[in-house]
Amino acid sequence: MERRATRAAAADRVADAAGDRPRRRRRRWAGVAFVAPLVVYLVVFYAYPLVENVSMSLHRFTRATYITGEAPYVGTEIYREVLTAPAFVPTVQQTAVFVVGSLVFQYVIGLGLAVFFHRHFPLSIVLRGLFLVPWLLPIIVSATTWQWMMDADSGILNRFLGLFGLDPVWWLGADNSLWAVTIANIWLGIPFNLVILYSGLQNIPADLYEAAALDGAGAWRRFVSITLPLLRPVSAITLLLGFVYTLKVVDIIWITTTGTGTSQTLATWAYGMAFGKGTSAVIRYSEASVVGTILLVLALVMGVVYLVVQRRDQEA
Repeated sequence: MERRATRAAAADRVADAAGDRPRRRRRRWAGVAFVAPLVVYLVVFYAYPLVENVSMSLHRFTRATYITGEAPYVGTEIYREVLTAPAFVPTVQQTAVFVVGSLVFQYVIGLGLAVFFHRHFPLSIVLRGLFLVPWLLPIIVSATTWQWMMDADSGILNRFLGLFGLDPVWWLGADNSLWAVTIANIWLGIPFNLVILYSGLQNIPADLYEAAALDGAGAWRRFVSITLPLLRPVSAITLLLGFVYTLKVVDIIWITTTGTGTSQTLATWAYGMAFGKGTSAVIRYSEASVVGTILLVLALVMGVVYLVVQRRDQEA
């Protein structure tokens, strides 16, 4: 009897396993069906354009190339031309000022506003929502508004300076255009930093602040010892995303100053070369691809730095 029961149990297990196979197979194919659209999207809109961009930087592409279909392979010759161009070093310096200046002020102001709104008070939700307006407006509206505000003759900024007896500033001129587009970009990026950092503050337990207050810690001490350390992961991803976005900004600069003067960055330089606009009167597809590859490498380096910092934090 025991042997029969054992055999019957074994047969039941085999039958159950056989019945589970189609179920597992359906689950597997369902998982593939959900992942497939994402994989196709990444390949078509990310991987393929990146590969084509690198390929164009290694071949000499011109307008005639798209008609004849023949683009000679030149290796790293175009890279040497771009890296030794007279405009390369100034453009890199201007890009660094634009990116670093934007990130620092966006983060500091965004963090200050996040801490301010973390204390609940009447109309705090309404005011926080108003700060999101620059983020929601179309770029062309924001850029045009700043272009009008910075106009040398009728701009509101120069009128404000005139109240203190200061001379008008030619904000959109060649010498000051970098500061003009940096100010406009800071204004656009503050809402993003505010939203992300405010969400991070919501995850910090209130008990920690209460315990620190009971121990006699002041507001600044609590901010330095509790808020900043616990907000470090959120701050890291905020700065990473801000760096990648700011590095490739074209629209706000192009609409405001068309990338002329000191406002030219690597992104606007590549755009001008690809479409023959701004300071580049001749279309140079391959050179634009080289600059695009440089931007890609910079973004990847920043991503690697972020991963290394996150791994060290996890190990610590």
